[in-house]
Amino acid sequence: MVDETRKVDAGMTDSIRADVAIVGAGVIGCLIARELSVRRPDLDIVVVDRGGIGGGASRYSAGLDIPRGDSERVRRMAAYGQRYFAGTRCVLPMTVIAHRTRESDVRERYLEDAGSQQTLPVHRGLFDIPSGHIAWYGECAYTDVHAFAQQVAREVRSRVRIHEGVAVLGVEPRSDGIRLRLGTGRSVHAGRVVLAPGPWTGSPEWTTFIRPFGIRVKRVVALHLDRVPNEGDPAAVFDTEDAFLLPMHRRGHWLLSYTSEEWDVSPDRPGTGLTAADLAAGHRILEKYAPQLIASTVSGRVFCDAYSPDREPLVRSSPADPRVVFAGAANGSGYRLGPAIAAETTDLLEALSGADVEREHTA
Repeated sequence: MVDETRKVDAGMTDSIRADVAIVGAGVIGCLIARELSVRRPDLDIVVVDRGGIGGGASRYSAGLDIPRGDSERVRRMAAYGQRYFAGTRCVLPMTVIAHRTRESDVRERYLEDAGSQQTLPVHRGLFDIPSGHIAWYGECAYTDVHAFAQQVAREVRSRVRIHEGVAVLGVEPRSDGIRLRLGTGRSVHAGRVVLAPGPWTGSPEWTTFIRPFGIRVKRVVALHLDRVPNEGDPAAVFDTEDAFLLPMHRRGHWLLSYTSEEWDVSPDRPGTGLTAADLAAGHRILEKYAPQLIASTVSGRVFCDAYSPDREPLVRSSPADPRVVFAGAANGSGYRLGPAIAAETTDLLEALSGADVEREHTA
């Protein structure tokens, strides 16, 4: 555990010293703080966020954990997350619907415990299984990601310093560490910096460090359906369209998430809210699977998230300075892949520390 006297003294000076500084207190940043502080309780860790805990994409995430991955690495990460969260979330029945020509693809991408069953075209109450399609039945889970991030932050506060409402104005490499210039006039001097900014990857303060990774930011849209879900209603995954219907029991309505193709947007630009085009895109999916729900689409949520070129989360040292590590660009899956991202980030930080020790021994 971090020495309390050291924490207080550091917080009262213009320069805050830390072993590791994490920029971003979304779900990924909070999970990294948890993982690192558990593995290395001797480290002094600081988390800095210009907003509040879980206040970015984490605040708007549907929090659905679908047991799948488009690559072997993402499937491993998804399975790790399932074990990590076991027994802590709301578990739901799940129906995955895809055209029968995609059967082998679906079987490859979904984790082994997702069973399968071919059905005839039938009406199954809330949604239809169209002709030529196959339904898989299994389980998924969901949680309130915003509340979860706050829970993790509350848990780690005894061993991690968290500075909310504090902007980072600059990331400056020095010979003996990395200096973060803060909007408060203070600075953080850290041996390592983890950038976990969510969709704020284009912020000029750190573009030098992460531009080579080719990250893009996309507008994300989900519709709220003004219909109360019944106990036992399944989540429906429309695999062909990369969309899903989620019964949000805690909020008392359904959510339709679908793929948007509006790229290179700024998370700081004032949002327009839902547009007629957003509604039309959602309605096209509902027309195929649940036309009776179209009239219930009266509201929704619009936000941004970061995506990597190969659709795998990024955990990498910056080519500009290996002491700066980027963690994120999880392609809309920051929550469900967050535990694995945190573990990989901690592995990388420990490897970097080991490399430093080796250099000192051979110098």
